Amino acid sequence: MSIEVKIPPVGESITSGVVSVWHKKSGDYVAAGEALLTLETDKVSSEITAEKAGVLETKVEEGQEVKIGEVVATIDDNATAPSKEKSTAAPNEPAPAAKHTTEKRSPNADVLSPAVKRLTTEEKLTPSEITGTGKGGRLTKSDVLGHLQKKDSGPATDDQEKPRAQKKSDVEQQPAASSERFTRKKMSPLRRKIAAQLVMSQQTAAILTTFNECDMSEVMAFRKKAQEKFQADHGLKLGFMSFFLKATVEALRAVPSINSRIEGDDFILNHYFDIGVAVGTERGLVVPVVRDADQKSFADLERDIADFAARARDGKIKIEDLQGGVFTISNGGVYGSLMGTPILNPPQSGILGMHAIQQRPVAVKGEVVVRPMMYLALSYDHRAVDGKEAVTFLIKVKEAIENPTGLLLDL
Repeated sequence: MSIEVKIPPVGESITSGVVSVWHKKSGDYVAAGEALLTLETDKVSSEITAEKAGVLETKVEEGQEVKIGEVVATIDDNATAPSKEKSTAAPNEPAPAAKHTTEKRSPNADVLSPAVKRLTTEEKLTPSEITGTGKGGRLTKSDVLGHLQKKDSGPATDDQEKPRAQKKSDVEQQPAASSERFTRKKMSPLRRKIAAQLVMSQQTAAILTTFNECDMSEVMAFRKKAQEKFQADHGLKLGFMSFFLKATVEALRAVPSINSRIEGDDFILNHYFDIGVAVGTERGLVVPVVRDADQKSFADLERDIADFAARARDGKIKIEDLQGGVFTISNGGVYGSLMGTPILNPPQSGILGMHAIQQRPVAVKGEVVVRPMMYLALSYDHRAVDGKEAVTFLIKVKEAIENPTGLLLDL
């Protein structure tokens, strides 16, 4: 009996995705619960697993866009798993001579993407003789092209002296020549979603940004003093983001109008503190939400942040991790940004931008001293928040960071 493998619902408002990679190929025997493919959507990447064991037959190629509910493969659950026992030679028969190759065999050299399969077929190559550099030893297009280049650059023979005709596959797979002015490729679902969100934010909200700066001396001194014990007690580092999460909660309590959103003609004031923390990945920016930040200790906050960062890098963020935030913090300072104006994350009314810490001369009690300073930026929806409230909020964050004693009570 064949069981259909369908693209399951992966989140509210997600209608399609892209099959970014098949972890198994047609003809492979798969176990129940084993990962079959990775689906990349406009919000998250999800692994689709096998519901039952059997032999897989894929129906779509890598890179193809598919709809939710679409059948992308079938599994024949009547097939049995291949025997793991190695066949032995008869007592009187000599064992076959081992075949020696000059190159290391890739563990997953037989797991080929459609592009690699086509290239190896056209060039009459043996995949097992090519070293794979992809995940788990998987062969990539660049591996095959590199093998071809090495092959062509070997000792010349009468046949090799003749220029090899460039095939269509070479043109498709090789990098663009330096004479070409641009390269065109389709945007990923996540990048398309980010683009749409940014445009919608600019078109639907009255965005204004106010700035301030804070002296990081006290936080840096405390962090240095407490770091060793914090790591010993909790098994993770004490970072700056947990301080800013705590400071943001205090500022939102002082200026409740920023903890709000506008829906049509309604003004909705939130009474909880689920704070989004922007995380940059190779696929784009995602904003997982730290739930009930007001009720968590520094260790709890750092643990949440570390977990989100790891899962975001691995493409394992869940859709529910990204929903329901009331405010966002974005740290452009990790990339060296000195100043910037963050864009609102709809339907939220505020976003705090952190920037790089820089040693700068400042006036303190009539004297010029050098201090580690950070510029802060608050972008807010002027429909819901007045300028006075925005400035007050940013000053509250500044005061909490420069005098962190009140934030440290739960350490």
